[in-house]
Amino acid sequence: MAVTILAPAPAVPYQRVNDSDDDTDDGGADVEGDLSMRPAKRARTSATDLVTPGETVTDDPQWMRGHGTYVASSSTDIIATVAGTIQKTNKLLSVRPLRARYTPEIGDLVVGRIVEVQAKRWRVDVGAPVLAGLPLSAINLPGGILRKRTDTDELQIRTFFSEGDLLVAEVQSLYQDGSASLHTRSLKYGKLRNGVFMSVTGTGGGGGVVRSRRQVWTIETVSGGGQVDIILGVNGYIWISKHVEVADGETAVTRMEEVVSSTVYSSQNDEIAPETRREISRIRGVISLLVEEGIRVDEDMVMKGYEAAVLVESENGENSGYLGGETGKKVLLLMSET
Repeated sequence: MAVTILAPAPAVPYQRVNDSDDDTDDGGADVEGDLSMRPAKRARTSATDLVTPGETVTDDPQWMRGHGTYVASSSTDIIATVAGTIQKTNKLLSVRPLRARYTPEIGDLVVGRIVEVQAKRWRVDVGAPVLAGLPLSAINLPGGILRKRTDTDELQIRTFFSEGDLLVAEVQSLYQDGSASLHTRSLKYGKLRNGVFMSVTGTGGGGGVVRSRRQVWTIETVSGGGQVDIILGVNGYIWISKHVEVADGETAVTRMEEVVSSTVYSSQNDEIAPETRREISRIRGVISLLVEEGIRVDEDMVMKGYEAAVLVESENGENSGYLGGETGKKVLLLMSET
């Protein structure tokens, strides 16, 4: 049987649709074509418009390119490099990614997990494209002694942090490859215990943990749950734990440094009452609800969500901590009214 090879047919070009009734008050860029037709070039500045990598955002020379875009060679076309929504600031066009990994900045408070122990440092996963580093010289030694690290300290490095341990730290410096150097010299930093870890998305665009005035605070819970600590890592890692009080007589600065340093590297959890566990679960449900709805996660929104969840469950006569379905809708409605 003979095989016939047909000549290739030219591709059908996209048809542009001009809508004279459409208002184009978007800072000087005209929106051309219907969104469903996906023309090759469109000048769009609406935050609801999505672009994909390689798609031309605009060819108007009045716009300047921002993050998530680049200018094609020998032309004025601004092309997207990531999938996301278009953002404009005056004449600056940028594309905010739908999802992105955490980009460290100096001073950020982050929650991380130890993934590797090396000779003089630990490698920490903080949700960034490159693992962060925690040098042995950037931690507090037991006893609160400030001295040079010796070979003995290097041999005992695994007694401070080992693989799988969770910690809260601060970004101290950045390297050229994008990796971060951490430190835990403050008494509020160190190994995490007596709580639950959760990771949320949205650090790239739409909701998620945002940088705010305070990333660590304590909630006075209801129903006998006591005090609960919340740590919102800027990298999207969150830690919710039982609050541990400092014993009386240990409030002196030198004594507190010695006592805290001797227990900060312990991996043994304390006894946690069922009431505290329930409130920790409720706070975790509030944060999950905020992330699912694309709402920013900070101290203000978490506190509003927790208060609304307590009111809704008290009205329903429940105390399960579950915030899905109709209960979650009621919590969101109550938050919008306050």
